[in-house]
Formats: sequence, C-alpha cells, structure tokens
Amino acid sequence: MKKNRSVRMLLYITAFALAASFCGKGKTTDPGPGPSPCIYLGIDTCNQSARNTITIQLGNTRQTIHSFGASDCWTTKYIGAWANVQKKNQIADLLFSTDTTADGTPKGIGLSLWRFNIGAGSFEQGTASNITDEWRREECFLNADNSYNWSKQQGQQWFLQAAKQRGVQYTLGFSLSAPVFMTKNGKAFNGSAGTTMNIIDGKMDAYADFLATVTKHFNLDYLSPVNEPQWKWGNGDQANQEGTQATNEEVAALSKSAAQKLAGTNAKVVVAEAGQLDYLYGKNTDSRGDQINQFFSSASANYIGGQANVAHAISYHSYFTTCPDNNLINIRQQFYNKLKQVDASLDGWQTEFGILGDICGQYNGSPRNTGIEYGLYVAKVLHHDLVIANVSSWQWWLAVSPYNYSDALVYINDPSGQMNVGNCKTDGIVLDSKQLWAFGSYSRFIRPGMKRVETQVEGNNDPAIAAATLMISAYKQEADKQVVIVIVNPENKEKTITLNGTGGTLNVFRQYTTDATQNMKKTVCSNSAIKVPAKSVVTLTGTYQ
Repeated sequence: MKKNRSVRMLLYITAFALAASFCGKGKTTDPGPGPSPCIYLGIDTCNQSARNTITIQLGNTRQTIHSFGASDCWTTKYIGAWANVQKKNQIADLLFSTDTTADGTPKGIGLSLWRFNIGAGSFEQGTASNITDEWRREECFLNADNSYNWSKQQGQQWFLQAAKQRGVQYTLGFSLSAPVFMTKNGKAFNGSAGTTMNIIDGKMDAYADFLATVTKHFNLDYLSPVNEPQWKWGNGDQANQEGTQATNEEVAALSKSAAQKLAGTNAKVVVAEAGQLDYLYGKNTDSRGDQINQFFSSASANYIGGQANVAHAISYHSYFTTCPDNNLINIRQQFYNKLKQVDASLDGWQTEFGILGDICGQYNGSPRNTGIEYGLYVAKVLHHDLVIANVSSWQWWLAVSPYNYSDALVYINDPSGQMNVGNCKTDGIVLDSKQLWAFGSYSRFIRPGMKRVETQVEGNNDPAIAAATLMISAYKQEADKQVVIVIVNPENKEKTITLNGTGGTLNVFRQYTTDATQNMKKTVCSNSAIKVPAKSVVTLTGTYQ
C-alpha cells in the first residue's frame, strides 16, 4: 500500500506541474455545485494566460504599405494659431514624432501622411455662411476676382509645416466644396436632396484649376477633389460643415481636369472618398455607386485610370460597415474581390474613420470616450481594413478636437479643464486618448514601403473567431530585414504568444504595449514567451534572417 500511495502521489505531482507549466501560476478556486471543465487538480485552467502559437509566413507577401494619416479638419485653424508654441509642438509631437523617451517609449505615433483641408470660403462669410458651427467653417485661398491670398488658413499651415519638419512623408489636400462664389447657392454646402454637385454650370474647370494651384503652391503629394459625394450636405438653408453631393460623371470630370493641370508635377489625384465602403462595388442606382468599375474599368465612360496624374488607388471611408463582426468581414471581402476583378494592380485606401454614431450598441460617438475599449475598437477596424480589405493606406478623420465626441486622436479641453469648445480658440489643455495610441501601434512602426505578410494562429484560421479573441498582422521591410507584428487582444485575459517563422528566422526583442494603463510602453521580450496583457494592443519589432 505504501508503494501504491507513492505512485499515486507522483502522478498527481506530475499532472499538477504540467497544468501549471501550461497556464502560468496556479490559481485555486471553488467551482461551486457540479463539476467544472476548467478545474484540473484545483487549477483554474480557463482563467490562466492562454497560450497561442503564431506563425509569421515571411515568404507570403501581400500589399505594400503606403501610409498612415489623419486630417487637420477643422480645429487646427484655431489651435494652429495659438500663441503658446510649446502646446502646439506637444500636439505635433503626439501626431508626427518618431522620437523616443529615455527608456525607448515613443513620444508620438509617427504619422506618415497628413491631410490638409482646402477650404471653400465659408469662414469669411461668417454667420451668413449658414454653417452653424464657426469651428467648421473654412477660409479660401482664392478670391472672387481670381487672385490668391496665401496668408489664409494660417493655423492649418502651421501644422502642415510641423508635419513636414518631423519627417511626415506624404501630404494630401482634400476639398469638400467649390469656392462659395462658384457654387449655385453661394454657400459651401448643397442644402438639397439632389445628387449633383453644387457648382455653377461652366465652373468645373475653374474649380479644378483652383485645386491644382493650391496643390502646387504647397507642394502636396496628393489631391482628393471630392469627399463623400453620396451624402446629403445640409438641410435646407443650414448645414454643420462644408460639403457637396456629386455624380460619378462629375467626379470623373473634375478629377480629369485637375490631373491634367498637375501635369509636369509628381502630385496625383486620388478618388473617390466614398461615404461608405459598399458604394465602391455596388449601389449605383443614382449614379454615385459602383465606383471601382466607374473610375477604373477601361470600358466605363467615367474611366480615369489612364490619366498620368491619377493615383492607381481608390479610396473609401470605413463608417457604418464595422459591426457586427460578420458584416465587418464580409463587406471587406466583397470590396477586395471586386477590386482585383476590375484591376488586379489597383490599391485600396481607407481615407477617413472615427467613432461615429451608435455602433451596434457597443460604442458611440457621443459622449467623448478615450478609454481602452474605444482604442481596441479602432485597432479592430484597422486590422480588418489591412488584413481583409488589404488597404495600403489608412487615414483618420479629426486629428485634434475640443468636442465632447469620440472621433479624434488628440483632445483639447479649455484652460480650466472643462469641455467647452468656445473657450479653446486661443488656449487649452492638451489630452491624449487610447484611440491615438492604438492607432500608433500601427502607424509608428509600420513604415511606408513595408510589405504585409501572412500570419497563422495555430488552430484558428477563421477571421470571425479572431475578431473576438486575437487579431494578428505582420509586416516586413526587405531592405534591412526588419519585422513588425501587431497583436490585438480584445479579451479580458492575458495571452502568452510563441512566435515561429517560415521563410526566415525571427529575432523579435522589443515589445510596445498599449492597454488601460500604458501607452506603447517599451519592454524586451523573447519569441517563446510573449505576454500580451488583457485588453491590449501590442506591437513587436525585430529582425529576420
């Protein structure tokens, strides 16, 4: 009997050791009534750090990354004119800097593209613009007598120069409306339920000339002439921002004219800034959909793909297509399939996103929320646009905002610390957000020219499961053998990652973690025991051979 007890004891000890080595530290628990599948020899195996083996397929390349960006709309007109240069530099560093602190933690998110709003002149009209919020009115460089005043938009010009000084590689000018003296109603918005552009007959070429002149003056790399042409802008005689509807025929005409006026420069026109992703591959009942075919099928009357100064890319906004998970995935699969069907070499760009409206009852634009749940949601959308839609550029909407809303990266409170928009015109308190740092987990490390490579999670090849448990994407820079891996863990439990590589050997040794308490905090890791905290976005950087 003594020998049998020893054998049983040895078996128990061995089983305990195996369970502990798999899950990390042991945790005893009372399972309550009835047996629990989680409890093995007193160890709660369900609540320990889950182990995942990730394979990075270095030889299986997908899209080449172009850029990550954000826009100056609308608030930089005031904030960029603040007298306090230190605070402006603080904002610029958060957005553009690739520098680090003493311990190696990044100071900012290192954007590689900056969007510059080319205003239509509603600001000069004041209240007569009928745009209810003065923060959302914009100046115009062009006067009605066809002369230019390059001293306009000084606040925005400050941030444009700050971006260039910090090494932002690309700049893009975008327009929401023709100059007010070129529009049918003399306003920078349509105010009707129609589908056509708010522009006086015969002024399309003059509008294109204006956009090309601004692009050349500021040496911008890209011009986006029309924004969300599918939406109604304004309600009767009032609106909350500049904007206009436009048909595919009008978008093509303006784009062709602008591209021709940019001849001899390196600047290129980008279309179509579709208000919703599925307008690119369907929804053409009112001549504002099916835009991949319309603009990049050589059989289309609206074909612009043959223009020398038109970028070989088509753009969309990710609003209203992000939930539930099967919708998030299926719409992006349909987009990518259509893209490759029409032109296998055509790039997709996601050019505007922020947390807008009610998102399946889980998130909402209002009130402002800057916590980790919202950061994780941003990372989730970003992951699927990169991995399922295969976009090469991903751009955010409001870079800076004083509003009680969740669609910005950097926030401004008034000098007293309150959310009071009117009191932020000349000064304020600068605040970050988890949206900023979650986005930065991609933008700071995945640099222009890197190629995405395929990844595989052992036992899980279903993107719908990954969306709720563990999202992985990886990128390589072939010239210097750099590798970047981004891991999104939306679950409220730590994950332990083991990395393998095919097509090369991985040497991963830096980890940058964003969670409820950390913002891209740098630590050192090994390939075999990478700890991914609960509800976090983790970026791993290293090399491969």
